[in-house]
Amino acid sequence: MAHPKRRHSSTRRDSRRAHDFLTGKQLTTDSTTGEIHQMHRAHVHEGNLVYKGKVVVENYTKSV
Repeated sequence: MAHPKRRHSSTRRDSRRAHDFLTGKQLTTDSTTGEIHQMHRAHVHEGNLVYKGKVVVENYTKSV
């Protein structure tokens, strides 16, 4: 297994760990339906699958 010849600085270590945190999901409000949903994802509104304000699938049922 490879071992470093010299010690890495604490700055290099900390900059690598800067991306190890969790963030919340991006939520937005649909302008046509007014429903809050996850960005860039289709969502169910009144039984229809809606994406970017347009009905993609009517009478949508979630398949198992």
